[in-house]
Amino acid sequence: MEEYSEVFVGLDVAKDRHAVALAESGRTGEVRYFGEISSDIASVRRLVRKLGRPGVRLRFCYEAGPTGYGLKREIEALGYECAVIAPSMIPRKPGDRVKTNRRDAEKLARLFRAGELTEIWTPDAAHEAMRDLIRAREAAVKDRTRKRQEIRSFLLRHGKIYPGLKAWGTRYLRWLHGLSFSFRSQQAVLQELILAETQCRERAARLEKAIEDGLLDWPLAPVVERLQALRGVKLICAATFMVEIGDVRRFANPRLQIPTINRTPFRSKTGRDSEN
Repeated sequence: MEEYSEVFVGLDVAKDRHAVALAESGRTGEVRYFGEISSDIASVRRLVRKLGRPGVRLRFCYEAGPTGYGLKREIEALGYECAVIAPSMIPRKPGDRVKTNRRDAEKLARLFRAGELTEIWTPDAAHEAMRDLIRAREAAVKDRTRKRQEIRSFLLRHGKIYPGLKAWGTRYLRWLHGLSFSFRSQQAVLQELILAETQCRERAARLEKAIEDGLLDWPLAPVVERLQALRGVKLICAATFMVEIGDVRRFANPRLQIPTINRTPFRSKTGRDSEN
């Protein structure tokens, strides 16, 4: 059996530069600060080549954040393991409030070696692309809701009450466009509010069409189709569930479980990477 030593690499990532710390294997292994590197792909590759040597198994980790999963994919493409860590699950000592890039990187490397970090589930590039599309549509719907509330508030202040029952249907929009005010300034406000709502509504419709088209070649599309057999579950609801949950087989049961990382090769069956 081939023997090797492990080196745990903690990365405190940022937009421009990454802080790097190393923890040698073993309870008493040295933890040292390596330095900072640029965040571009070439610099990351140079770091990996410099650290990699025969008989050494490199294991990288960094906190989940706005930089996304590109770094993980770059490192894994070079043949090494990389875990994205849930920031809220990182153990913290009482009173430990001093944060620097160096200390954060060393802490990640030390805790990673001790098996005290929690890895999140990370989607592949195709899954992330569909999730971006779903979340863009969700943002558009929220914008549309805000614009409609602005219109309702404006009309209520001026005593304009819709006499019908259902708002935002064809009749409501016809009534809305037919409203008039005594002052041109107020009429201009109404027209701008209507235009803003129309743009948000059309944007949401375009994104919904893009979701339908994107499902044609998405690997999880058959699951989305089957979910729609459930009462009350339509395409957008089913697609949203799948992009946020991912492969449901990674859950042993309906109760959410989040495993900690140990020093064995990664076999994470559960995790969390969802805001919903």
